[in-house]
Amino acid sequence: MSHPKGLYLLFVTEMAERFSYYGMRALFVLYLIAAFYNNAEASQIFGSYTGLVYLTPLLGGYISDRYWGNRRSIIFGAIVMAMGQFLMFASACLVQQSIFSEGGGIDRSVDNSLSLWLMFAGLAALIVGNGFFKPNISTMVGDLYSPLDSRKDSAFTIFYMGINAGALIAPPACAFFGNGNWADPGAFKWGFFCAGMAMLVSLFVFVLLKDKYLCTPDGLGIGLKPSQSELLAKKEAAEIAADDKAHTGENSTEGLHAHAAERKWRAPALIALGVLLLFLFSLSAENFNDYISAAIYAISIALPVFIITDGRLTRTDRMHIGVIYIIAVFVIFFWSAFEQAGSSLTLFAEQQCDRHIGTWEMPTPWFQSINPIVVVLMAPVMAMLWETLAKRHLEPSSPVKQAIGLMLLSVGYFVIAYGTYGLTDGQKASMWWLFALYFIHTIGELSLSPIGLSMVSRLSPAHLASLLMGVWFMSNAASNVLAGKLATLLPSGGQTAADAPTFLGFHIVTLTDFFLIFAVMSGVASVLLFCLCPMLKKMMQGVR
Repeated sequence: MSHPKGLYLLFVTEMAERFSYYGMRALFVLYLIAAFYNNAEASQIFGSYTGLVYLTPLLGGYISDRYWGNRRSIIFGAIVMAMGQFLMFASACLVQQSIFSEGGGIDRSVDNSLSLWLMFAGLAALIVGNGFFKPNISTMVGDLYSPLDSRKDSAFTIFYMGINAGALIAPPACAFFGNGNWADPGAFKWGFFCAGMAMLVSLFVFVLLKDKYLCTPDGLGIGLKPSQSELLAKKEAAEIAADDKAHTGENSTEGLHAHAAERKWRAPALIALGVLLLFLFSLSAENFNDYISAAIYAISIALPVFIITDGRLTRTDRMHIGVIYIIAVFVIFFWSAFEQAGSSLTLFAEQQCDRHIGTWEMPTPWFQSINPIVVVLMAPVMAMLWETLAKRHLEPSSPVKQAIGLMLLSVGYFVIAYGTYGLTDGQKASMWWLFALYFIHTIGELSLSPIGLSMVSRLSPAHLASLLMGVWFMSNAASNVLAGKLATLLPSGGQTAADAPTFLGFHIVTLTDFFLIFAVMSGVASVLLFCLCPMLKKMMQGVR
């Protein structure tokens, strides 16, 4: 089944951007523990960074929907992200060795303050730039197709393959050029430089070809400024017509006055709710990372409430948005376990995993390529599977697919919990258990993530499309913060129940204990989502 050429332009643009993101991500925790922080601190910083990366799409989505449009937002985001990667490069150029023996602590007399500030400036630029880039490019994929086109799920799966093609190449490439360690932390610089160059490639390809290929089947331009977009005007006219049909008198003078009065109190109410939630979540804060977490949790609750209380939404709109919100809650459980790949599983691979094949030792960043390799190989298979089932009227609904994804995530953690069972201090787990986990998790990811993007695209009202895509990514923000917190529970070896970290009253003494947290959490979430699927299908009102 053929797809529009615009899909492949977005595929290449996103592939280069994801090379940049995943190349830097594969090195980031290793860079932190090589020069600045211990394992627990590095995991929390990683969680806060990835959490904010997925929170800023709310801002980018809002500005795009109101003022800039998708295209301008993507270009701005790409420029800012390229600046961020080159600031990371500058940080690694100036960093000095601060650990002087393997496994030793950081010598605080070594002044790496300038390098540290450059790193945080780079992270800030990457966070802001991603907020403008990520929700807008995902939104445009759906606009390439007519509303009832059955190819949308397979299109998002192909697009997702582009994401992972970049993620596949990035870790070995960036690790090859920037394979630093505690003895030479400055060597990471060339890995960050490669990530910056990839971002420039993404920007160049998009600017060069956007006007030629980004259009609907009717030839209308996609991603233009709202004031210039015929496509947006057409969508809003269709929504107003459907609204008038379902609710006569909705746009009467009385209704307009009610909406105007409502707008006056909604913004102050949102601010008050956000401040209250921030205060409550900050009560137990102990450091700056905790305050970032509190802010993300507060916004993750306040903004969805603000959107769903918009008086202009029809009953159908609210039902559709409600489905997005409910699924987003379950997505938090998925990504908080899945995103251990960038923190605790990277530390596990580096410190507690036997990475030898004969005399050759596999570099730790290379493990980050297992997931995208499986995506690139299996995404076409999954796309064909959904298309084949759709032709036979057997395709499961989006919530069912996502419940399957959660269950596979649980299975992956049960597998590695079994693989690490009975290991004593000093023993290392076989890396093949980690390979098995990544393979199973990736099949689960293909059942959940691209399907979620497609679902948000289909269920969102036209005037809220990018903002609701931002809300979807906001669930990733909350899950990444939670992932950073949970990663600090990773046992370092030599611990007893007395000094081991605890989770919900359970002592996390062994690696098996640690992995079972995620196995049970995602398994329970999967069962609950399966139970909710009939209700969600009804709320979707025919949208699959």
